[in-house]
Amino acid sequence: MTTTADLPGRPRDGAIGGAATARATCVLAPNPSAMTLDGTNTWILAEPDSELAVVVDPGPLDEAHLAAVVRAAEAAGKRVALTLLTHGHPDHSEGAARFAELTGTHVRALDPALRLGGEGLGVGDVITTGGLELHVVPAPGHTADSLVFHLPADRAVLTGDTVLGRGTTVVAHPEGRLGDYLDSLRRLRQLTVDEGVQTVLPGHGPVLDDARGVIDYYLVHRAKRLAQVETAVESGHRTPEEVVAHVYADVDRSLWPAAELSVRAQLEYLGEHGLI
Repeated sequence: MTTTADLPGRPRDGAIGGAATARATCVLAPNPSAMTLDGTNTWILAEPDSELAVVVDPGPLDEAHLAAVVRAAEAAGKRVALTLLTHGHPDHSEGAARFAELTGTHVRALDPALRLGGEGLGVGDVITTGGLELHVVPAPGHTADSLVFHLPADRAVLTGDTVLGRGTTVVAHPEGRLGDYLDSLRRLRQLTVDEGVQTVLPGHGPVLDDARGVIDYYLVHRAKRLAQVETAVESGHRTPEEVVAHVYADVDRSLWPAAELSVRAQLEYLGEHGLI
């Protein structure tokens, strides 16, 4: 029998939501789907003895969810002082403007189009709201504007869609760039080596307690898929549709449209590296 301890990253058992580390609490948005898994994880971050909190990814424009995030912070004796975005996909960012209204906060993001009322986010920035130390790490690949937030005190990373709590991330052409994504995974793996990162606080799915294990799994998975796509092309499957039917034959056909976008990104990568 397979247990969670046997799965990549050692996902935590139980319901998603609630306290995850000493400084991170999850409020699960009510937007489950095949692509969002259980829904979007909105994260409330704060030093235990601080009255100020930072919220990462308010999620969809859902009044009940946004109000629930405010209530969760207040119940912990915190006031939301800053809103951050891991990237601009609507399931993470659509509610940000309304959440900023509710809390009177600025919204900081890498993409200038998503910022509200203040400065953006840049690679190497350190957030220090309420004494919280949060490092901004570049993570392009899933999207060009993807970021990861490193929470050193908890040996944790908030990964948005770069690493999920279950399954693997879609890198979809043309927005997704596989070469960038692989570089981002390697950068995250180095954090597990250099900074002792152990915990993944993902944008979807359960918390993972083996950061290095899940990142290694992702890297191996991508290498295998690339090899399969390369072999499919060498066998005469030339179009993305043909490659999907060959490589993703074991995947639910309802997911083939997303798989096709992933294959297009893989074909682009293989072409750029002279492998096909």
